Amino acid sequence: MELDHLAVAGTTLEEASALIEEALGVALQPGGNHAHFGTHNNLLGLADGLYLEAISIDPAAPKPIYPRWFDLDAFTGPSRLNNWICRVDDLSLALSTRPDTVGTPVDLSRGDLRWRMAVPQSGRLPYDNMHPALIQWQGPYHPATKLTQSGCTLRRLVVAHPMAGELQDGLAIVDARVVFEPGSPALMAEFDTPHGPRVLQ
Repeated sequence: MELDHLAVAGTTLEEASALIEEALGVALQPGGNHAHFGTHNNLLGLADGLYLEAISIDPAAPKPIYPRWFDLDAFTGPSRLNNWICRVDDLSLALSTRPDTVGTPVDLSRGDLRWRMAVPQSGRLPYDNMHPALIQWQGPYHPATKLTQSGCTLRRLVVAHPMAGELQDGLAIVDARVVFEPGSPALMAEFDTPHGPRVLQ
């Protein structure tokens, strides 16, 4: 299980994108549409094969008959760092050792990108949405390889939750950048940028 990317949610894509651009001082690139969930995104390439995603409900897309991923149907308030996503080599195997609430595999695509994502039936991940979403990329392409490098590097991702220790113990993540701390459910990411250290939350 490896850190793959971070997602900033907003009530609109413009608001989610603006939060990232204002916090880090760099411009995002166009992403695309996710027809299955009726969402759309913009992207930012990071060092070390990571990327940032601004995501929101696409008002031009039909509303699906099932909950959207990342709990976007229930999203309210200001844009914020809302989810973290980890990639695995075998999603079915990874889910066999996780609670059912982590989700079931959904096959997805956008352009020439193909992937499987574990999406909970409720749309909301365990531990108040602080559990990482699990993804398995398929085919030769990954978004990070298509993005222009922004000059930004993730230095630390803080996952806060009242049961942070339990959450950490249940995840097989070997990445010193990911830190678990007791507290109210929230994510906070620290970056080195062309403009110096910046924080996104």
